[in-house]
Amino acid sequence: MKITDLQPRLVWECFDEITKVPRPTHHLDKMLRFLVEWAERHNIPVKTDEVGNVAMTKPATPGHENAPAVILQGHQDMVAEKRGDKKHDFLTDPITTIVDGDWVKADGTTLGADNGMGCATAMAVLLDDSLVHGPLTALFTVDEEQGLIGANGLQPGFVEGDILLNLDSEEHGQLVIGCAGGKVTIARVPYTTEAAPAGLVWRRVHIDHLKGGHSGMEINLGRGNANQQLCRFLWEASRKWDLSLGAIDGGNLANAIPREAWAIVGVKPEDAAAFDKYVEEFSDMIHAEYLLAEGKDFTFDAPETEAPATVIAPEKAMQIISAVFACPNGVQGMSLAVEGLVETSCNLASIKMEGEDIVVTVHQRSSVDSRRDEIADRVKALFTMIGGSVEFDDTYTGWAPNPDSHVLKVAESSFEDLFGHKPRIEALHAGLECGLFLEKMPGLDMISFGPTLKDIHSPSEKCNIPSVAEYWKLVCEILRRLA
Repeated sequence: MKITDLQPRLVWECFDEITKVPRPTHHLDKMLRFLVEWAERHNIPVKTDEVGNVAMTKPATPGHENAPAVILQGHQDMVAEKRGDKKHDFLTDPITTIVDGDWVKADGTTLGADNGMGCATAMAVLLDDSLVHGPLTALFTVDEEQGLIGANGLQPGFVEGDILLNLDSEEHGQLVIGCAGGKVTIARVPYTTEAAPAGLVWRRVHIDHLKGGHSGMEINLGRGNANQQLCRFLWEASRKWDLSLGAIDGGNLANAIPREAWAIVGVKPEDAAAFDKYVEEFSDMIHAEYLLAEGKDFTFDAPETEAPATVIAPEKAMQIISAVFACPNGVQGMSLAVEGLVETSCNLASIKMEGEDIVVTVHQRSSVDSRRDEIADRVKALFTMIGGSVEFDDTYTGWAPNPDSHVLKVAESSFEDLFGHKPRIEALHAGLECGLFLEKMPGLDMISFGPTLKDIHSPSEKCNIPSVAEYWKLVCEILRRLA
């Protein structure tokens, strides 16, 4: 079955078109061109701004011209993650979708339902002339996943409205009224190399197939962080044997829990058997520790590999291993205001060798800006102690909940009347663009909701088909009641 055979057909047809357009974060030229051409093809007024945001408009249903103006908003970009064995170029290749029972997933890559499904929904509303609604604007922002660049760059007057429906949440049955703020910390640690010692045996220490996931939505699930577990092993092994570090690499994106990391390590021949035995012992240990969070399918091994030409200077190598092992990671505090909500977290996102620096990227989130900044400063203190320089990037503020919101009350009553039970009213630990929209358009009334997505920001991402049908009904009913 193709996704264009699914219901509601109009939403899935729009999503199918989106999956054919390469659109990783910071590479949205093809998506911008697609949206403009799509609007022109359907005779929908469209405009763009300097940063690449796209706005399309639709007049009110006759007789509803005086209803509140509504903005339907989603972001154009997707997280580009794939399995290590998957050949896929996110800059040129379309996403291959698979219908698997009640779910749609991709073939070895992220699906891009975050937030392609939100964009597809807005496009379907623009096309469906059977709907009753007030004046509508569909806003497609750029580069939400790294830096919220579209929301940050939104200029006064580009879009106007009284109510904003953010279509970027991942659990049907949940109405979101607040979210965390965030900050990305980038540490650059200079290093020197020397000739690789002769006579060593070399291993590629490798952890792979962890579940990963969204560093806000799934940070509370206790999943393993590949970067930290790799450096945990290296730190503990270095207490037993002299190690030479030829290379190290792990993770990719600031907002994705790292699933894979590796290092090239040399040991003396007389230590090789004991080292290999410890690899097996360490693998057994972390499989036991993470059995409930990760299952049995992840791997930790250290096969033989070729000797590198150079190694990182030993003192600096140990400093880097120690700092990454010690770096804050995971949940740092729970909210005392909202039961069950993560207040503050830290994601040790990536380790990369870039030129003469080793670059470590860490993503902090918190619903309390001062706590976000405190964790970022702790990371800065750690890496400056080993000679690194630290900069902060992609700082964004949170969205304070408004339980008296008019659109919330409309959405809540719509949901209960449609489905016979109350939705959950919640704040998220993930970052949304809503806080920035409120800064740009004070007084804007907002909620966020969406269909059920699982394992976003990972190659296991999937979208629940029945939830899309109910979510579409909810969007249409909210628009009708607001009109």
